[in-house]
Formats: sequence, C-alpha cells, structure tokens
Amino acid sequence: MAGSQEDWLRVRGYLNQHRHELTRSVVELYPEQWRVAGTSMLAPPEWRPAAPVPLDQVALSWCPESGGTVLDGTGPETAGVRPARDDGSRFRSYADALGALSRPRLFEDRTCYRILGAGTPPDGASLEFGEGRYFQMINTCEAAAHEYAAAVLASDGSGAPPAAADLPLRSAIGDPTDLRRRPAMSAIGTLTLRADRAAGDAAMILHWRDPARVATGGGLYQVAPVGMFQPSHDAEWNLANDFSLWRAIVREMAEELLGGGEDYHSDAAPIDYEGWPLQATLAAARRAGTLRLYWLGLGLDPLTLVVDMLSVAVFDAPVFDAVFAGLVHANDEGHMVASQDETGATAGLPFTAAAVERFTTDEPMQSAGAALLRTAWDHRDTLLAD
Repeated sequence: MAGSQEDWLRVRGYLNQHRHELTRSVVELYPEQWRVAGTSMLAPPEWRPAAPVPLDQVALSWCPESGGTVLDGTGPETAGVRPARDDGSRFRSYADALGALSRPRLFEDRTCYRILGAGTPPDGASLEFGEGRYFQMINTCEAAAHEYAAAVLASDGSGAPPAAADLPLRSAIGDPTDLRRRPAMSAIGTLTLRADRAAGDAAMILHWRDPARVATGGGLYQVAPVGMFQPSHDAEWNLANDFSLWRAIVREMAEELLGGGEDYHSDAAPIDYEGWPLQATLAAARRAGTLRLYWLGLGLDPLTLVVDMLSVAVFDAPVFDAVFAGLVHANDEGHMVASQDETGATAGLPFTAAAVERFTTDEPMQSAGAALLRTAWDHRDTLLAD
C-alpha cells in the first residue's frame, strides 16, 4: 500500500516536472489537422472562427439535462491512477487521491459550466453548456495526464508515444472532441494587451503557474487571466447570474491581475455586477471603444484534454494604466512575467514576433496559451486596429 502511494507520488511529480515534454509527445496520438496555429492545442475546424469574433457575438445556451456522459472517472479504466488507501481499498477517484496525497493549495469541488457543444457560424459563435463539477474534470482530465506520464516512465525510452493498451482511460475517452462522452469543463483564457496608439506598439500579460498551488497546468507559462468558467459560488442564484463570458473575465481580472479574493459574498446574494466599480469602469471602456474583447475559438490540451476557450482583451494604454495601476507581481496561482528596461520592471512583455516565438517555441507554455498567442499575432491587424 505504501509502495502504491509512493509510485503514485513519483508519477505525479514527474507529470508536474515534465508537462511540456509530455504534451509534445502525446499530441502525436491525434490528427495533425486538429493542431491550432502550429501548436499542440487541438481543435476541429468548427471550433475555430476564421477571424476574431467580438465577444458580444458569442451566444451562450443552456441545456438543463446534460446527459450522454459515459465516463465519470471512477470506473475500471481509471484503476491504474487510483492508488491504494491505507486500508487496502483504492481511492474512489483521482481527485480523492490528489487531495489526500498531494493536495494543491487551490483545490475545491465547485460547480462549473460544463461545455456540451460549440460552433462558429459565419456571424459569430455558439456555445452550449450544462452543469458540472470541478472534480469531474480532475477525475478524467488530470487522471488521463497522470496515466500518460506513468506509461512514459514505464516505457523503454524509445521516445514513441505509449501504445493504446497502456492507456485504458485515454482509450475509453476516445475522440476528445466528443464533449458529451465525458464531463468536459472549460477554462477561459484571456490574452490581455496594452495597446499604445501613440507609440504604435503593444504589451502582453503572461503568467507562470506554480505546481504547488494549482491542480492543473503547473510549471507552465500561460496568458493572464485564466480561470474555470464557473459560478462565483455554489448558491443556486449564481448559476444564471454568472453565466456570462464577460462577467467571468471581469472576475478573473479582479482576482489574477489585481489580487482580489474569490469571495464575492454571493453565498448570501448574487453579485451586483452593474454596481461593481471595476465592472462599471470596464463596461464604460467597452462602450467607448477603449476596451475591445474578442473570441478566438476553443480547443483541447492534448495531455489533459481540458477544454480552453480563447479570448483577447485589448486596452488602450491610458485605460489599462488606470485600471491596472495596482497590477500584482504574484497571485495565488503563481507570478506574473515582466520585462526589464532602464527604469526597472515594466508591466508585461512586448507583444512582438520575437516574444511570441519565444514563448510558443522555446519556453514551456500551456497549449492554450501558445495557441492564443500565435492566433492573436496572426490577427494582430484586426485586434490592434485603431
């Protein structure tokens, strides 16, 4: 039993230390045509709009009966990633094992918006959601990553991806773009750009995720902010009140970029978004055209099979400087990445071809972040248009 848990911890450590290399290996299991912008992120064509879509043209719909789930992360296909408890029985799920043996600082089984379908018609985008739980994602997605890491560790060092027989959970998942076959929760990542019209350049905010603090994506760079698309609290009134990409982005900006907490007291009453000064300021900037938000599609991380939605927030420099005067250097999930000039640390990094190439090629970056950077750079003329 001790050996079982020690082996599990050894694989978990290997996974967190080698996510980038494992991602580059596992992507070979999936069709080449699914790769987004030459990165390891996966998406079928219907998930990728031909051009940036203004955020207000992304339609969300709700399906109260999600149905169709075949895998819940507790079946025999996950036995290999569920070690033995002290009494000899296996942990019921990967989340149970993670919580008991290597609990991240941020680890709570909250309600999430489960994504069920996506499309990109010519005039916008459409997304369908139902209700799910965060640990459902951990029990399938993070478990699939752990299974792959274990198979690589046990391989002969040939460098070839493990065989399907060594990946029972991944094999049971099958086509990862079939979002009703498993409980697929989604994160929303926003590339935040500071556009200096006078100077004719832009800067971007990036983030390094600390593996000791987060359950997924630890040890990798990512855009900021990023967060699960979920209500602010499990109280029933939040399910409808928080069901908005815009409101989710505002909350993540408050938390990740300004160091705000996640307690909005919405256990007692819904968030009054219209009365929230930050939201009101950002909404006014949107109306004035000094903040522009775009949707760039969604895709899958090939290692974890987590769904990531891709968006861009473009701030005119004066608005960015006013809103983010208190931009934090670190938060509960890791630390910000800043450039240096003769005056010291500056907010963000230059949004340039060289920087995009560096983080999407040379640095260990999450698939979604790399795909978002490259896609945004490809569409920079639209995103940064006056």
